[in-house]
Amino acid sequence: MKCGLIIARMVINMNETRLCTIEQIEQFLSASASIEFSATGDDRERYGHISRVLTRFDYPGRSKRERGVLHRYLQHTSGYSRAQVTRLVTRWHRNRLAPVPLTKRYSTPAAPFARKYSAIDVELLVEMDKAHEDVCGPAIAHLLQRAYREYGDPRYERLATLSVSHLYNLRKSAGYQAQRISFTKTRPVCNAIGVRKAPSPEGRVGFVRIDTVHQGDQDGVKGVYHITCVDAVSQWHVEACVQGISEAFLLPVLALIIAQFPFVILGFHSDNGSEYINHQVAKLLEKLRIEQTKSRSRHSNDNALAESKNASVVRKHMGYDHIPQEYAKPINAFYVETFNPWLNLHRPCLFATSIANAKGKIVKCYKHKDVKTPLEQLTQLATQGLVTLKPGITLETLQAQAKTQTDLAAAQAMQGAKRELFASFVKPKRRA
Repeated sequence: MKCGLIIARMVINMNETRLCTIEQIEQFLSASASIEFSATGDDRERYGHISRVLTRFDYPGRSKRERGVLHRYLQHTSGYSRAQVTRLVTRWHRNRLAPVPLTKRYSTPAAPFARKYSAIDVELLVEMDKAHEDVCGPAIAHLLQRAYREYGDPRYERLATLSVSHLYNLRKSAGYQAQRISFTKTRPVCNAIGVRKAPSPEGRVGFVRIDTVHQGDQDGVKGVYHITCVDAVSQWHVEACVQGISEAFLLPVLALIIAQFPFVILGFHSDNGSEYINHQVAKLLEKLRIEQTKSRSRHSNDNALAESKNASVVRKHMGYDHIPQEYAKPINAFYVETFNPWLNLHRPCLFATSIANAKGKIVKCYKHKDVKTPLEQLTQLATQGLVTLKPGITLETLQAQAKTQTDLAAAQAMQGAKRELFASFVKPKRRA
């Protein structure tokens, strides 16, 4: 066997038969440690080289250390990996008394496997798929069988025996793909529930925006969901908590949210999530004579008010950590009894004033006089006849409730209740 010594793209053939002792082998390995060897022969020549070296150095009679030296030498000169050299040496040792201890146990087939399905068969499959709009594989396989057996078309003789699994292989082939390239435009979601438009309150109170915030997963377990519902004009804000966003949990909470607003709800706007765009919610809103609208495509501001409350209220006070679903009920009680009254009676909000700039464009600015609590804004709008309060609720009652404690005392009471709520949470232990 000849080994190529690669030095700066120059190949030098080396005759290694002069190495006759283990000491010479060790000296050779230490001197050529930084030199890369590339075997120029095929596997049969390298097998012969390994057999000759092992025979010349009487491998079975060598010590463990000397055998290791020979292993490193063969790995260095043959180009095989350490594991492959070990396997070949083991085979040689087992068959060393045979005339040829090492032989290749596999060979390249003389001819490639015969192709069963031709290009004509692929064309017939393409034709069948086109005609039936790419139905599932079992259906196409059945149609191919019927084409040959029921209708006697000889072109489908081979395809009649086509298995479903290999049908998908043919669909992935280059010949099939070249004939079945198709481009499908993104299809808009066609859902008749709700009107796709931005709400138009026209200064009237009662058009609410709603959005959902998830409290995070832990080890694949879902946390609670917070529901943010805020009026577009007065910013009257109601928070709720639900264990899940399925119908069984969501519908009772939606009814609870609507009941907490002191005025009549006229419009209900959400994004296109299925938790709100479904027949059960639509039936509930229709029963209350509430118009349901949903956000438009490429209009991210349609539900911006509710989404901004998610960041400034929910995430600020409830954080981002996982809260198990079983605590949805105590969180809801905290919202109803303490948090929502503080939001609407004592927490100031900024209200925008629309003005025309120098270019005549209408822009929104926030002035110091625009800072008001939702109750103050509601009172101001009521004097303009833009509020329809629910029966049994008056502004005097709401104002009397706000004066039972100062803004500071209400905030401190809310913080104390929140600390007690968070102290009651027992987080599940993480799995190792």
